Amino acid sequence: MPSTAITEAWNGPGRRDARLTTVAPHHNGLHPSSSRTAFEHWYFDAQLDSGHVVVGFLIKRRPEDLPWARPWVELIVYSPDGDRRQVSRRYPSAATSFSAAGCDVRIGANTARSEFPAGGLPTHQVRLAEDGVAFELTFENETPSWMPGRGETQFGDGETFGWVVAAPRARVHGTLELDGKKIAVTGRGYADHNWGVGDMKRVIDRWHWGRLYTDDYSLLYANVLTQPQRGSHAIAPLMLARGAEVVLSTGETVLSEGPARFDSAAGREFPEWIELRVPDQLELRLTVNSVIHAHDLLDDVPVLRSRLLRPLVHKAIGHPAYFRFHSTFELTLRDGGTVERRTGTTLHELVALR
Repeated sequence: MPSTAITEAWNGPGRRDARLTTVAPHHNGLHPSSSRTAFEHWYFDAQLDSGHVVVGFLIKRRPEDLPWARPWVELIVYSPDGDRRQVSRRYPSAATSFSAAGCDVRIGANTARSEFPAGGLPTHQVRLAEDGVAFELTFENETPSWMPGRGETQFGDGETFGWVVAAPRARVHGTLELDGKKIAVTGRGYADHNWGVGDMKRVIDRWHWGRLYTDDYSLLYANVLTQPQRGSHAIAPLMLARGAEVVLSTGETVLSEGPARFDSAAGREFPEWIELRVPDQLELRLTVNSVIHAHDLLDDVPVLRSRLLRPLVHKAIGHPAYFRFHSTFELTLRDGGTVERRTGTTLHELVALR
């Protein structure tokens, strides 16, 4: 039987951080491992004033990759007219480098590096270019880097999952190029880094992930549910910052889901809204306005695309799918007798692995 033992690394008391871990450069660097199931990637995204949303991954190995898979990069651009451009490329290990001292990643000619101005918050320089899509962007942190507790959850049986948010909120400037047409861009961005060991498909059932920004607040969250045989345990980190100060770091978040709606592209349902609540401190309702990206993850495995095989696969492993939503948010913050409310729109994701 798989282990149901789960150890979260909160600083306490309980599943929260009364004292924040100071994120050091090495937390955002390579976490070396000799395991064939070790995985690690660096993620960047930005919502640009041009109306584009850009996403970039630099990947040593993803959890769903085969052992000894080659490192790769992925670039996604969502255009203002709703079009999506998505490209990826794998590289031999000899064309890559990863530093354990900090974020200093090279995959082919694609790079991401962190810098630490004296007395200031970190910046990241990201240069990605593949198949007619390119962006060269600088991310300047407006809030400190953050991680929940000491950053790494242990699932038993030697399986782990780590998360550090290098840039919870950043000013972004640089260039975006599509098929030779280059424009100068500015906007707001985010950067994080995941690593771990193990077959996460055997551990995790699904996760919600997202964030939102107002003029004065930044909020980000993840809500990860383990498989039933792993105890259906909810791992629910949330960070709230007021200006440049992190004022809440907790795993005591409760998730509720609204009525289900079917999406034909993903081949499964998604909730019309989700609600996150930290008792006596905040409530967040995200109401889906539109699905801007839905994907049946079985389509990524050529042998499973067959219509004859698909029903058997669904019966055996379920309907794994990815969603990116555009939603309206309603945020209520409580501090004693004081109540603050903020509204707006944001993007967030759902990944269901069964």
